[in-house]
Amino acid sequence: MFLECERVRYGKPQLLEVICQLRFPTILSISAKEPAEFQELIRDEYPRYSRNVEKLPPKVIGQPGNMKFEEQADVINYQFLSADGRWKVNLTNSFIALATPAYTCWEDFAAKLDEVLAQFIKVYHPAFFERIGLRYINAFSRKALDLEDTPFADLIEPGYLGILGDEDVQERQVLRVMQEAEMNLPGGCRLKLHCGPGMVKRNNVEDKEIKFILDNDIFMMGKVEMKHSAAALTTVHTHADRAFRGAITRELHEAMEPQPL
Repeated sequence: MFLECERVRYGKPQLLEVICQLRFPTILSISAKEPAEFQELIRDEYPRYSRNVEKLPPKVIGQPGNMKFEEQADVINYQFLSADGRWKVNLTNSFIALATPAYTCWEDFAAKLDEVLAQFIKVYHPAFFERIGLRYINAFSRKALDLEDTPFADLIEPGYLGILGDEDVQERQVLRVMQEAEMNLPGGCRLKLHCGPGMVKRNNVEDKEIKFILDNDIFMMGKVEMKHSAAALTTVHTHADRAFRGAITRELHEAMEPQPL
């Protein structure tokens, strides 16, 4: 399920979105007032600002027969968007995240992430990170890759296919199959996997083409000091890259037009 090989940049990437989220012990000052100082430091790259309030359901406390419901404070999510809307920074009192559908390679993404994190640390001085996660959401389109007559069984490795990997099962007969798994990885990391064929919505419009969804969430939990966060991100990315390459066949790899970095 994991393949170590030379890293490439794809000419026809199939990514929907890449998200990196870093969680930290709650900093009340973030939700107590607008993050004006932080905005000023990143405003050149992320000039568009919005503020969303998420209401959490009551928290259940106790055991059946003696349960109580405790109201939870609203979560204020500050969003900072690039001018073209393709890069987004999210900030709450417990996490900061960078997301984009315009991912090209780890080096470019990491450079933007470093800039955001440097300004965040400068303003808020988090004690440490509790969770560092990197999520890659792919939706492989056979139409976009000129593979319309190719079954998913020729493009995706057997461990990710579920029932589609059975030789007696014809793809057109399968109405729905989705696989979820969670596993430990070396270096204190963990993988949450969600994969299978499905349709994708863009701007609330559903694309009728059935694509193969590969959603890999690689993360590291525990106390990660600021000085070790770069190394932790590198470890998480290395696992994410190997997990991706281990999920696709040589035919799909070549169809996406790999180019050397």
